Amino acid sequence: MLCAISGEAPQVPVVSPRSGSVFEKRLIEAYIAENSKDPVNGEELSTEDLIEVKSQRVIRPRPPTLTSIPSLLSVFQEEWDALALETYTLRQTLAQTRQELSAALYQHDAAVRVIARLTKERDEARDALSKVTVSARGAAATGEAMQVDATGLPEDVLARVETTQASLSKTRRKRPVPEGWATSDAISAYTPAESTGPLYPGGRTLSLNASGELALVGDANGVVGVYSIAQKEVLHNLQVNGPVTDATWAGEKAIVASSTGSVKVFENGNEVANFTSHAGAATGLAVHATGDIVASVGADKSYVLYDLTANSVIMQNFSDASLLSVKFHPDGHLLAAGGADGQIKIYDIKTGAVAANYDLSGPVKCLFFSENGTFLAAVTEKSTMVSIWDLRSSKEVKVLETGSQVDSINWDYTGQFLLTGGPGGLTVQQYSKASKAWSEPLRSAVPATAVAWGAVAQSIVALNTDGGVTVLTGQ
Repeated sequence: MLCAISGEAPQVPVVSPRSGSVFEKRLIEAYIAENSKDPVNGEELSTEDLIEVKSQRVIRPRPPTLTSIPSLLSVFQEEWDALALETYTLRQTLAQTRQELSAALYQHDAAVRVIARLTKERDEARDALSKVTVSARGAAATGEAMQVDATGLPEDVLARVETTQASLSKTRRKRPVPEGWATSDAISAYTPAESTGPLYPGGRTLSLNASGELALVGDANGVVGVYSIAQKEVLHNLQVNGPVTDATWAGEKAIVASSTGSVKVFENGNEVANFTSHAGAATGLAVHATGDIVASVGADKSYVLYDLTANSVIMQNFSDASLLSVKFHPDGHLLAAGGADGQIKIYDIKTGAVAANYDLSGPVKCLFFSENGTFLAAVTEKSTMVSIWDLRSSKEVKVLETGSQVDSINWDYTGQFLLTGGPGGLTVQQYSKASKAWSEPLRSAVPATAVAWGAVAQSIVALNTDGGVTVLTGQ
Protein backbone atom coordinates (compact mmCIF):
# COMPACT_ATOMS: atom_id res chain seq x y z
CA MET A 1 0.00 0.00 0.00
CA LEU A 2 1.19 3.46 -0.86
CA CYS A 3 0.08 6.81 0.55
CA ALA A 4 -2.05 8.77 -1.97
CA ILE A 5 -0.27 11.97 -0.90
CA SER A 6 3.40 11.05 -0.49
CA GLY A 7 3.48 7.99 -2.75
CA GLU A 8 5.40 6.03 -0.07
CA ALA A 9 4.49 3.13 2.16
CA PRO A 10 2.69 4.60 5.19
CA GLN A 11 3.95 3.87 8.64
CA VAL A 12 0.47 4.44 10.14
CA PRO A 13 -1.95 3.74 7.28
CA VAL A 14 -5.54 5.02 7.37
CA VAL A 15 -8.34 4.78 4.82
CA SER A 16 -10.73 7.55 3.80
CA PRO A 17 -14.34 6.25 3.51
CA ARG A 18 -15.05 9.05 1.02
CA SER A 19 -12.56 8.01 -1.66
CA GLY A 20 -11.29 4.66 -0.40
CA SER A 21 -7.71 5.87 -0.66
CA VAL A 22 -4.91 5.02 1.76
CA PHE A 23 -2.98 7.82 3.44
CA GLU A 24 -0.19 8.31 5.93
CA LYS A 25 -2.12 9.31 9.06
CA ARG A 26 -0.04 12.34 9.93
CA LEU A 27 -0.25 13.66 6.35
CA ILE A 28 -4.02 13.26 5.95
CA GLU A 29 -4.66 14.75 9.40
CA ALA A 30 -2.58 17.80 8.45
CA TYR A 31 -4.51 18.16 5.19
CA ILE A 32 -7.90 17.76 6.95
CA ALA A 33 -6.93 20.35 9.57
CA GLU A 34 -6.35 22.88 6.80
CA ASN A 35 -9.06 21.97 4.25
CA SER A 36 -11.60 19.65 5.96
CA LYS A 37 -11.87 17.72 2.67
CA ASP A 38 -10.72 14.47 1.13
CA PRO A 39 -7.69 15.41 -1.05
CA VAL A 40 -8.68 12.91 -3.76
CA ASN A 41 -12.32 13.82 -4.53
CA GLY A 42 -12.86 17.00 -2.48
CA GLU A 43 -15.71 15.62 -0.33
CA GLU A 44 -16.13 16.74 3.27
CA LEU A 45 -13.91 14.69 5.61
CA SER A 46 -12.94 14.81 9.27
CA THR A 47 -10.32 12.94 11.28
CA GLU A 48 -13.08 10.93 13.02
CA ASP A 49 -14.08 9.48 9.66
CA LEU A 50 -10.64 7.95 9.02
CA ILE A 51 -10.37 4.19 9.38
CA GLU A 52 -7.09 2.78 10.66
CA VAL A 53 -5.62 -0.18 8.84
CA LYS A 54 -4.12 -2.82 11.12
CA SER A 55 -0.62 -3.61 9.96
CA GLN A 56 2.69 -4.61 11.46
CA ARG A 57 4.25 -1.55 12.91
CA VAL A 58 7.88 -0.82 12.38
CA ILE A 59 9.64 -0.23 15.70
CA ARG A 60 11.37 3.09 15.49
CA PRO A 61 14.34 3.94 17.62
CA ARG A 62 14.15 6.38 20.41
CA PRO A 63 14.08 9.96 19.32
CA PRO A 64 17.70 10.97 19.12
CA THR A 65 18.98 14.42 19.65
CA LEU A 66 19.68 16.71 16.69
CA THR A 67 23.35 16.10 17.13
CA SER A 68 23.05 12.59 15.81
CA ILE A 69 22.55 11.32 12.30
CA PRO A 70 19.21 9.58 13.09
CA SER A 71 17.88 12.87 14.49
CA LEU A 72 18.80 14.70 11.33
CA LEU A 73 17.18 12.00 9.23
CA SER A 74 13.95 12.40 11.22
CA VAL A 75 13.93 16.15 10.60
CA PHE A 76 14.55 15.57 6.90
CA GLN A 77 11.65 13.09 6.85
CA GLU A 78 9.29 15.63 8.34
CA GLU A 79 10.41 18.27 5.85
CA TRP A 80 9.88 15.81 3.01
CA ASP A 81 6.39 15.03 4.26
CA ALA A 82 5.48 18.75 4.30
CA LEU A 83 6.93 19.21 0.83
CA ALA A 84 5.01 16.21 -0.53
CA LEU A 85 1.76 17.58 0.93
CA GLU A 86 2.32 21.04 -0.56
CA THR A 87 3.22 19.60 -3.97
CA TYR A 88 0.07 17.52 -4.02
CA THR A 89 -2.06 20.58 -3.19
CA LEU A 90 -0.37 22.61 -5.90
CA ARG A 91 -1.03 19.90 -8.48
CA GLN A 92 -4.71 19.86 -7.58
CA THR A 93 -4.96 23.66 -7.68
CA LEU A 94 -3.19 23.80 -11.05
CA ALA A 95 -5.56 21.25 -12.57
CA GLN A 96 -8.61 23.14 -11.26
CA THR A 97 -7.26 26.49 -12.53
CA ARG A 98 -6.68 25.03 -15.98
CA GLN A 99 -10.27 23.79 -16.10
CA GLU A 100 -11.63 27.21 -15.03
CA LEU A 101 -9.42 29.00 -17.59
CA SER A 102 -10.61 26.67 -20.35
CA ALA A 103 -14.25 27.36 -19.45
CA ALA A 104 -13.65 31.13 -19.30
CA LEU A 105 -11.96 31.14 -22.71
CA TYR A 106 -14.85 29.18 -24.19
CA GLN A 107 -17.40 31.60 -22.72
CA HIS A 108 -15.38 34.59 -23.97
CA ASP A 109 -15.22 33.17 -27.48
CA ALA A 110 -18.97 32.50 -27.43
CA ALA A 111 -19.69 36.05 -26.17
CA VAL A 112 -17.52 37.58 -28.91
CA ARG A 113 -19.40 35.58 -31.54
CA VAL A 114 -22.77 36.67 -30.14
CA ILE A 115 -21.69 40.34 -30.03
CA ALA A 116 -20.47 40.15 -33.62
CA ARG A 117 -23.74 38.62 -34.75
CA LEU A 118 -25.86 41.20 -32.89
CA THR A 119 -23.73 44.06 -34.24
CA LYS A 120 -24.22 42.76 -37.76
CA GLU A 121 -27.98 42.44 -37.24
CA ARG A 122 -28.12 45.96 -35.76
CA ASP A 123 -26.26 47.46 -38.72
CA GLU A 124 -28.53 45.61 -41.14
CA ALA A 125 -31.60 46.86 -39.27
CA ARG A 126 -30.31 50.45 -39.31
CA ASP A 127 -29.60 50.21 -43.02
CA ALA A 128 -33.06 48.81 -43.64
CA LEU A 129 -34.62 51.58 -41.54
CA SER A 130 -32.78 54.25 -43.52
CA LYS A 131 -34.28 52.80 -46.68
CA VAL A 132 -37.79 52.30 -45.39
CA THR A 133 -40.26 53.09 -48.12
CA VAL A 134 -43.51 54.17 -46.50
CA SER A 135 -45.09 53.41 -43.16
CA ALA A 136 -48.43 51.65 -43.48
CA ARG A 137 -50.15 54.14 -41.24
CA GLY A 138 -48.96 56.99 -43.45
CA ALA A 139 -50.47 55.49 -46.57
CA ALA A 140 -53.70 54.72 -44.79
CA ALA A 141 -54.04 58.21 -43.33
CA THR A 142 -53.62 60.10 -46.58
CA GLY A 143 -54.99 57.55 -48.99
CA GLU A 144 -52.28 58.47 -51.45
CA ALA A 145 -49.58 56.39 -53.11
CA MET A 146 -46.43 58.10 -51.93
CA GLN A 147 -43.15 58.23 -53.80
CA VAL A 148 -40.09 57.30 -51.80
CA ASP A 149 -36.48 58.05 -52.75
CA ALA A 150 -37.93 59.77 -55.76
CA THR A 151 -35.70 60.90 -58.60
CA GLY A 152 -37.66 64.06 -59.29
CA LEU A 153 -40.81 66.09 -58.79
CA PRO A 154 -44.07 65.51 -60.62
CA GLU A 155 -44.36 67.64 -63.76
CA ASP A 156 -47.04 70.02 -62.45
CA VAL A 157 -45.10 70.69 -59.22
CA LEU A 158 -41.83 71.02 -61.12
CA ALA A 159 -43.38 73.65 -63.39
CA ARG A 160 -44.48 75.72 -60.36
CA VAL A 161 -41.02 75.47 -58.80
CA GLU A 162 -39.22 76.50 -61.98
CA THR A 163 -41.60 79.41 -62.62
CA THR A 164 -41.13 80.70 -59.07
CA GLN A 165 -37.36 80.34 -59.26
CA ALA A 166 -37.17 82.19 -62.57
CA SER A 167 -39.23 85.13 -61.32
CA LEU A 168 -37.43 85.51 -57.99
CA SER A 169 -33.82 84.95 -59.02
CA LYS A 170 -33.88 87.87 -61.49
CA THR A 171 -34.58 90.60 -58.95
CA ARG A 172 -33.55 89.18 -55.59
CA ARG A 173 -29.97 90.48 -55.28
CA LYS A 174 -30.62 94.00 -56.55
CA ARG A 175 -33.95 94.48 -54.82
CA PRO A 176 -34.07 97.77 -52.85
CA VAL A 177 -34.87 97.93 -49.16
CA PRO A 178 -38.66 98.38 -48.80
CA GLU A 179 -39.88 101.77 -47.70
CA GLY A 180 -40.38 102.07 -43.97
CA TRP A 181 -38.03 99.21 -43.13
CA ALA A 182 -36.35 99.44 -39.74
CA THR A 183 -32.85 100.92 -39.61
CA SER A 184 -29.91 99.95 -37.44
CA ASP A 185 -30.43 103.00 -35.21
CA ALA A 186 -34.10 102.16 -34.73
CA ILE A 187 -33.38 98.54 -33.87
CA SER A 188 -30.73 99.52 -31.32
CA ALA A 189 -33.47 101.30 -29.34
CA TYR A 190 -35.83 98.28 -29.16
CA THR A 191 -37.03 97.47 -25.63
CA PRO A 192 -39.80 95.18 -24.32
CA ALA A 193 -43.05 97.04 -24.96
CA GLU A 194 -45.52 94.33 -23.93
CA SER A 195 -45.41 90.83 -22.54
CA THR A 196 -48.02 88.17 -21.86
CA GLY A 197 -48.18 85.74 -19.00
CA PRO A 198 -47.60 82.03 -19.56
CA LEU A 199 -49.80 81.02 -22.49
CA TYR A 200 -48.42 77.63 -23.43
CA PRO A 201 -46.05 76.09 -20.85
CA GLY A 202 -43.02 74.55 -22.47
CA GLY A 203 -43.37 76.85 -25.48
CA ARG A 204 -40.92 75.86 -28.18
CA THR A 205 -42.16 77.14 -31.57
CA LEU A 206 -43.06 80.56 -32.89
CA SER A 207 -44.11 81.69 -36.38
CA LEU A 208 -45.63 84.95 -37.62
CA ASN A 209 -47.86 85.20 -40.66
CA ALA A 210 -47.06 87.49 -43.60
CA SER A 211 -48.76 90.51 -42.00
CA GLY A 212 -47.00 89.99 -38.69
CA GLU A 213 -50.31 90.16 -36.83
CA LEU A 214 -50.86 86.48 -35.99
CA ALA A 215 -48.42 84.20 -34.23
CA LEU A 216 -48.43 80.42 -34.04
CA VAL A 217 -47.28 79.34 -30.57
CA GLY A 218 -46.72 75.63 -29.91
CA ASP A 219 -46.06 73.85 -26.62
CA ALA A 220 -45.02 70.47 -25.25
CA ASN A 221 -48.61 69.41 -24.53
CA GLY A 222 -49.73 69.10 -28.15
CA VAL A 223 -51.47 72.48 -28.39
CA VAL A 224 -50.81 75.28 -30.87
CA GLY A 225 -52.39 78.65 -30.26
CA VAL A 226 -53.16 81.32 -32.83
CA TYR A 227 -52.24 84.47 -30.93
CA SER A 228 -53.25 87.95 -32.12
CA ILE A 229 -50.44 90.39 -31.38
CA ALA A 230 -52.64 93.42 -32.00
CA GLN A 231 -55.52 92.16 -29.83
CA LYS A 232 -53.18 90.53 -27.29
CA GLU A 233 -55.30 87.41 -27.03
CA VAL A 234 -55.50 83.82 -28.24
CA LEU A 235 -58.02 83.55 -31.06
CA HIS A 236 -58.25 79.75 -31.07
CA ASN A 237 -56.30 76.61 -30.26
CA LEU A 238 -55.24 73.84 -32.62
CA GLN A 239 -54.95 70.35 -31.17
CA VAL A 240 -52.34 67.84 -32.36
CA ASN A 241 -51.55 64.34 -31.15
CA GLY A 242 -48.25 64.84 -29.35
CA PRO A 243 -45.72 67.48 -28.26
CA VAL A 244 -45.32 70.17 -30.90
CA THR A 245 -41.87 70.21 -32.53
CA ASP A 246 -42.41 72.97 -35.12
CA ALA A 247 -45.13 75.16 -36.57
CA THR A 248 -45.25 77.59 -39.49
CA TRP A 249 -47.63 79.57 -41.70
CA ALA A 250 -48.18 78.73 -45.35
CA GLY A 251 -50.29 81.66 -46.45
CA GLU A 252 -53.40 81.47 -44.29
CA LYS A 253 -52.84 77.83 -43.42
CA ALA A 254 -51.14 76.70 -40.22
CA ILE A 255 -48.77 73.74 -40.54
CA VAL A 256 -47.90 71.86 -37.35
CA ALA A 257 -45.40 69.01 -36.79
CA SER A 258 -45.36 66.79 -33.71
CA SER A 259 -43.13 64.25 -32.00
CA THR A 260 -45.48 61.46 -33.09
CA GLY A 261 -44.44 62.01 -36.72
CA SER A 262 -47.65 63.68 -37.91
CA VAL A 263 -47.77 66.87 -39.96
CA LYS A 264 -51.18 68.55 -39.77
CA VAL A 265 -52.62 71.35 -41.87
CA PHE A 266 -55.21 73.73 -40.39
CA GLU A 267 -57.28 76.38 -42.12
CA ASN A 268 -59.55 78.77 -40.24
CA GLY A 269 -59.05 76.68 -37.13
CA ASN A 270 -60.13 73.43 -38.79
CA GLU A 271 -57.92 70.48 -39.65
CA VAL A 272 -57.90 69.95 -43.44
CA ALA A 273 -55.07 67.40 -43.82
CA ASN A 274 -53.01 65.02 -41.74
CA PHE A 275 -49.80 63.43 -43.05
CA THR A 276 -47.95 60.63 -41.23
CA SER A 277 -45.14 59.81 -43.61
CA HIS A 278 -42.42 59.93 -40.94
CA ALA A 279 -41.68 56.71 -39.05
CA GLY A 280 -40.43 58.74 -36.08
CA ALA A 281 -40.76 62.29 -34.81
CA ALA A 282 -41.21 65.09 -37.36
CA THR A 283 -38.60 67.60 -36.20
CA GLY A 284 -38.79 70.59 -38.56
CA LEU A 285 -40.91 72.40 -41.15
CA ALA A 286 -40.25 74.81 -44.01
CA VAL A 287 -42.47 76.55 -46.57
CA HIS A 288 -41.45 76.90 -50.22
CA ALA A 289 -41.48 80.25 -52.00
CA THR A 290 -44.57 79.12 -53.96
CA GLY A 291 -46.46 79.17 -50.65
CA ASP A 292 -48.19 75.86 -51.35
CA ILE A 293 -45.31 73.40 -50.97
CA VAL A 294 -44.14 72.39 -47.50
CA ALA A 295 -41.18 70.29 -46.40
CA SER A 296 -40.77 68.36 -43.17
CA VAL A 297 -37.78 66.47 -41.77
CA GLY A 298 -37.73 63.74 -39.19
CA ALA A 299 -35.81 61.40 -36.95
CA ASP A 300 -36.33 58.65 -39.56
CA LYS A 301 -33.59 60.33 -41.67
CA SER A 302 -35.95 61.59 -44.34
CA TYR A 303 -37.39 64.80 -45.70
CA VAL A 304 -40.90 64.86 -47.17
CA LEU A 305 -42.47 67.36 -49.60
CA TYR A 306 -46.21 68.07 -49.47
CA ASP A 307 -48.47 69.76 -52.02
CA LEU A 308 -51.05 71.84 -50.13
CA THR A 309 -53.14 72.46 -53.24
CA ALA A 310 -53.99 68.76 -53.42
CA ASN A 311 -53.19 67.87 -49.78
CA SER A 312 -50.91 65.09 -50.97
CA VAL A 313 -47.35 63.85 -50.46
CA ILE A 314 -45.08 64.71 -53.38
CA MET A 315 -41.96 62.76 -52.47
CA GLN A 316 -39.90 61.36 -49.60
CA ASN A 317 -36.13 61.26 -49.74
CA PHE A 318 -33.83 59.56 -47.20
CA SER A 319 -30.52 60.68 -45.76
CA ASP A 320 -27.93 58.78 -43.69
CA ALA A 321 -28.68 60.49 -40.35
CA SER A 322 -31.62 61.83 -38.35
CA LEU A 323 -32.63 65.31 -39.52
CA LEU A 324 -33.36 68.13 -37.04
CA SER A 325 -33.92 71.29 -39.08
CA VAL A 326 -34.89 72.37 -42.59
CA LYS A 327 -35.17 75.51 -44.73
CA PHE A 328 -35.89 76.28 -48.39
CA HIS A 329 -33.60 78.56 -50.38
CA PRO A 330 -35.41 81.85 -51.14
CA ASP A 331 -35.46 80.99 -54.85
CA GLY A 332 -37.00 77.63 -54.07
CA HIS A 333 -34.62 75.35 -55.98
CA LEU A 334 -32.60 74.16 -52.97
CA LEU A 335 -33.49 72.65 -49.61
CA ALA A 336 -31.09 72.63 -46.63
CA ALA A 337 -31.47 69.92 -43.99
CA GLY A 338 -29.46 69.88 -40.77
CA GLY A 339 -28.62 66.48 -39.31
CA ALA A 340 -27.88 65.01 -35.91
CA ASP A 341 -24.47 64.02 -37.31
CA GLY A 342 -23.42 67.69 -37.62
CA GLN A 343 -23.85 67.86 -41.39
CA ILE A 344 -25.93 70.24 -43.49
CA LYS A 345 -27.06 68.65 -46.72
CA ILE A 346 -28.13 70.93 -49.56
CA TYR A 347 -30.60 69.11 -51.82
CA ASP A 348 -31.72 69.98 -55.33
CA ILE A 349 -35.47 69.59 -54.80
CA LYS A 350 -36.07 68.98 -58.51
CA THR A 351 -34.12 65.73 -58.47
CA GLY A 352 -33.60 64.96 -54.78
CA ALA A 353 -29.83 64.81 -55.32
CA VAL A 354 -27.34 66.24 -52.79
CA ALA A 355 -25.83 69.42 -54.26
CA ALA A 356 -23.51 70.27 -51.35
CA ASN A 357 -22.56 69.11 -47.88
CA TYR A 358 -21.33 71.34 -45.01
CA ASP A 359 -19.78 70.03 -41.77
CA LEU A 360 -20.42 71.50 -38.32
CA SER A 361 -19.24 70.46 -34.85
CA GLY A 362 -22.57 69.17 -33.51
CA PRO A 363 -26.24 68.44 -34.23
CA VAL A 364 -27.65 71.24 -36.40
CA LYS A 365 -30.44 72.83 -34.36
CA CYS A 366 -31.61 75.53 -36.78
CA LEU A 367 -30.97 76.95 -40.26
CA PHE A 368 -31.86 80.14 -42.10
CA PHE A 369 -31.05 81.46 -45.59
CA SER A 370 -30.43 85.15 -46.13
CA GLU A 371 -33.04 86.73 -48.39
CA ASN A 372 -30.54 87.45 -51.17
CA GLY A 373 -29.87 83.71 -51.38
CA THR A 374 -26.12 84.07 -50.87
CA PHE A 375 -25.63 83.12 -47.22
CA LEU A 376 -26.80 80.32 -44.96
CA ALA A 377 -26.76 80.71 -41.17
CA ALA A 378 -26.60 77.62 -38.97
CA VAL A 379 -26.48 76.90 -35.23
CA THR A 380 -25.58 73.67 -33.45
CA GLU A 381 -27.19 72.49 -30.22
CA LYS A 382 -26.15 74.38 -27.05
CA SER A 383 -23.78 76.58 -29.04
CA THR A 384 -23.13 80.29 -28.54
CA MET A 385 -21.94 80.73 -32.13
CA VAL A 386 -23.68 81.21 -35.48
CA SER A 387 -21.87 79.86 -38.55
CA ILE A 388 -22.30 81.78 -41.81
CA TRP A 389 -21.74 79.86 -45.06
CA ASP A 390 -21.33 81.40 -48.51
CA LEU A 391 -23.26 79.24 -50.97
CA ARG A 392 -21.19 80.49 -53.90
CA SER A 393 -17.94 79.07 -52.53
CA SER A 394 -19.40 76.48 -50.12
CA LYS A 395 -17.14 77.88 -47.39
CA GLU A 396 -17.73 79.03 -43.84
CA VAL A 397 -17.00 82.75 -44.15
CA LYS A 398 -17.92 83.97 -40.67
CA VAL A 399 -18.55 82.71 -37.14
CA LEU A 400 -20.55 85.09 -34.97
CA GLU A 401 -19.95 84.74 -31.22
CA THR A 402 -23.07 85.90 -29.34
CA GLY A 403 -21.80 85.17 -25.83
CA SER A 404 -24.88 83.13 -24.86
CA GLN A 405 -26.61 79.98 -26.05
CA VAL A 406 -28.53 80.33 -29.33
CA ASP A 407 -31.74 78.33 -29.79
CA SER A 408 -33.35 80.25 -32.65
CA ILE A 409 -32.28 82.46 -35.58
CA ASN A 410 -34.25 84.55 -38.06
CA TRP A 411 -32.94 86.63 -40.97
CA ASP A 412 -34.98 89.67 -41.95
CA TYR A 413 -36.42 90.24 -45.43
CA THR A 414 -33.62 92.60 -46.51
CA GLY A 415 -30.81 90.23 -45.44
CA GLN A 416 -29.22 92.93 -43.25
CA PHE A 417 -30.25 91.80 -39.77
CA LEU A 418 -29.81 88.35 -38.27
CA LEU A 419 -31.88 87.86 -35.12
CA THR A 420 -30.73 85.30 -32.52
CA GLY A 421 -32.50 84.12 -29.37
CA GLY A 422 -31.69 81.88 -26.43
CA PRO A 423 -32.11 81.47 -22.67
CA GLY A 424 -29.55 84.21 -22.04
CA GLY A 425 -31.30 86.81 -24.21
CA LEU A 426 -31.49 87.90 -27.83
CA THR A 427 -29.22 89.82 -30.20
CA VAL A 428 -29.38 91.42 -33.63
CA GLN A 429 -26.30 90.97 -35.83
CA GLN A 430 -26.04 93.35 -38.81
CA TYR A 431 -24.17 92.67 -42.05
CA SER A 432 -23.05 95.65 -44.13
CA LYS A 433 -22.79 94.79 -47.80
CA ALA A 434 -20.69 97.89 -48.47
CA SER A 435 -18.00 97.17 -45.88
CA LYS A 436 -18.61 93.39 -45.74
CA ALA A 437 -18.41 93.66 -41.95
CA TRP A 438 -20.64 92.57 -39.06
CA SER A 439 -21.85 94.64 -36.12
CA GLU A 440 -24.27 94.20 -33.21
CA PRO A 441 -26.86 96.97 -32.97
CA LEU A 442 -28.96 95.25 -30.29
CA ARG A 443 -28.43 93.00 -27.28
CA SER A 444 -31.34 92.37 -24.92
CA ALA A 445 -31.70 90.23 -21.80
CA VAL A 446 -35.17 88.99 -22.85
CA PRO A 447 -34.93 85.15 -22.83
CA ALA A 448 -36.28 83.40 -25.90
CA THR A 449 -36.68 79.85 -27.13
CA ALA A 450 -37.90 81.18 -30.49
CA VAL A 451 -37.72 84.62 -32.17
CA ALA A 452 -39.27 86.30 -35.21
CA TRP A 453 -39.33 89.68 -36.95
CA GLY A 454 -42.51 91.70 -36.88
CA ALA A 455 -43.92 93.62 -39.86
CA VAL A 456 -41.21 95.61 -41.75
CA ALA A 457 -38.83 94.72 -38.89
CA GLN A 458 -40.42 97.41 -36.73
CA SER A 459 -40.70 94.92 -33.88
CA ILE A 460 -39.25 91.68 -32.55
CA VAL A 461 -41.43 88.91 -31.15
CA ALA A 462 -39.91 86.45 -28.64
CA LEU A 463 -41.34 83.31 -27.05
CA ASN A 464 -40.00 82.13 -23.67
CA THR A 465 -40.02 78.69 -22.06
CA ASP A 466 -43.16 79.54 -20.04
CA GLY A 467 -45.06 80.07 -23.26
CA GLY A 468 -45.22 83.84 -22.81
CA VAL A 469 -44.87 86.22 -25.77
CA THR A 470 -42.77 89.39 -25.52
CA VAL A 471 -42.83 92.13 -28.16
CA LEU A 472 -39.86 94.51 -28.44
CA THR A 473 -40.29 97.84 -30.25
CA GLY A 474 -38.71 101.27 -30.33
CA GLN A 475 -41.73 102.98 -28.82
